Amino acid sequence: MTLDFQTINDIVGVDDSFKMPTVLMDIMFDKERREAMFREFLEYETDMSFDWFHIYYQEEYAERKTKKQDFTPNSIGKLLAGIITPEKGMVHEAACGTGGLIIQTWHKQQMDCNPFDYLPSNYFYQCEEMSDRSIPFLLFNLMIRGMNATVIHGDAIHRTAKQVYFVQNDNNDFMQFSSLNVMPHNELTEDKFDIREWTQESIEHIESPFPEWLKEVMESEVR
Repeated sequence: MTLDFQTINDIVGVDDSFKMPTVLMDIMFDKERREAMFREFLEYETDMSFDWFHIYYQEEYAERKTKKQDFTPNSIGKLLAGIITPEKGMVHEAACGTGGLIIQTWHKQQMDCNPFDYLPSNYFYQCEEMSDRSIPFLLFNLMIRGMNATVIHGDAIHRTAKQVYFVQNDNNDFMQFSSLNVMPHNELTEDKFDIREWTQESIEHIESPFPEWLKEVMESEVR
């Protein structure tokens, strides 16, 4: 089976690609529907080492002329991951797009670790992205891989933000999907993520409590 453009549209349930970001974002907030969709995607593709949406997004949504938006090729992402990936701890990427480089980093960390010793709690990813179109794909990529991450939806330079999403692997099990919470628009969130202004109303969405084993990771140094 092939994960081509039409198959992606069919699984998500859109009849035209321009509807994809809105529909996909709605699904991200519905845990039961989201995880059923993840399992369907995995029937077509089980290689998690690259961003499945890389070509799809560039062909359909990349704003190359107006915003000079282009994504790092998988080959370059793999090279960069090999150079800069820390053994453990927190990794930060601004202008994260749909998460191609983060995926390469996550995959290298998995490959560098004994599979019997690998724990998602040893790794944390802080992502920043401004594009409304990219955010649903980025959240998808993080959650289907069972990653622990924060996603700041905003301007990495001016520190304005719409939302801060918290993606967490609740049971610290690399075979499970992550859940999705939205951080409140309060002083603690603003201080932690250096948010100077909110440009969208707060969204109330909590799927699971903050696990104790993630607190130490959140306090670790950003590499």
